Amino acid sequence: MFNFETSVDRAQSNAEKYTLRTTLFRTNEVLPMWVADMDIKSPSCVISALKERVEHEVYGYEIMPDSAYEAQILWMQRRHSITVQREWMFYSPSVVASINVAIRAFSSEGDGIIIQPPVYAPFESSITNNRRKVIKNPLRRDHTGRYCFDLDDLRAKITCKTKLLILCSPHNPVGRVWQRDELAALANICLEHNIKVISDEIHSDLVYAPHVHTPFAALSDAVRDITLTTVGPGKTFNLAGMSISTVVIADVLMRECFEAEYRSIHFAEGTSLGHVAFEAAYRDGEMWLEALLAHLQENIEKLQSVLHVHSSMITCNIPEGTYLAWLNCDKMALKDSELRTFFIEKARLGLSPGLAFGKEGSGFMRLNFAVPSDTMSEALERIDNALKGCNI
Repeated sequence: MFNFETSVDRAQSNAEKYTLRTTLFRTNEVLPMWVADMDIKSPSCVISALKERVEHEVYGYEIMPDSAYEAQILWMQRRHSITVQREWMFYSPSVVASINVAIRAFSSEGDGIIIQPPVYAPFESSITNNRRKVIKNPLRRDHTGRYCFDLDDLRAKITCKTKLLILCSPHNPVGRVWQRDELAALANICLEHNIKVISDEIHSDLVYAPHVHTPFAALSDAVRDITLTTVGPGKTFNLAGMSISTVVIADVLMRECFEAEYRSIHFAEGTSLGHVAFEAAYRDGEMWLEALLAHLQENIEKLQSVLHVHSSMITCNIPEGTYLAWLNCDKMALKDSELRTFFIEKARLGLSPGLAFGKEGSGFMRLNFAVPSDTMSEALERIDNALKGCNI
């Protein structure tokens, strides 16, 4: 019913991951598996809705309709058992834009903001660009290599100037889907110290059984009232190029504070085609998502099979969520620059270096497996051949 088997030619478009190959990797011969979007067609329900809207032939200013918000509200209730009200929601062009507004709304220059590396790089740059202080609370790896919150470290680093924590849930790049008790323990510390939480839940629909995404704001009424949630269809339905997401803030005072900063920037209401894609995806895209998740799990299994053969060099904990594999290459005993060169020159793959997510990512590489079956097979063959020929 859904075709996840064959590739879509994006090299002839302005796709970032293809257009920038020569700039980043010095060759266009690598398979680009770095940018977190999919080389998979968006759902047919979205494509059909866009075609119908294009036929209207006028593309002026439009307001994002309540029906679009309602589609997302119903989706969140059905998929994540969280109740959201329309008046709690704002349009935003991106999660990073939302984070920047929130930083300015809920902190002052010099205040401390917590991140938990290795983590998506714009978290840190959003803090420093707004002249706030980055407080790093690195994730801790247990004896199995699984990442956990380091709550003792967190408590030790909080001061009276600590105002915000930016949570990545599910986590990019390590692939954790935080359990409810883990989130509750984190929330208790934030409540105790009056720290507001920006919860980036853009990957929340990309979760593999038996794991379940718990919205941070769903933990309790008290937690809901210190939380700003960013969520959208960009990752779920491969709509990142539509520049559309939402911000959810339940607490009225937080909402007013955010809105004052939000209005000063003038995001407006987005694009007519973005509105259409957003609503169609949340209204009619569920069957497609279920099929996609099954396909992504197959790709995970194929990756694990190849890495099992080469476990003396590369290992990877099975992702609980996202479509990003966090490859532990420590056993290769290469410097980070050498590791990157190995994947470019030997495996002919364009991956994200672990250092892009902070020094805590040293020795790792991030691979995006949201690709069709034929691309995944080609990538795994390249990895297999490169490691077989490895003289390390």
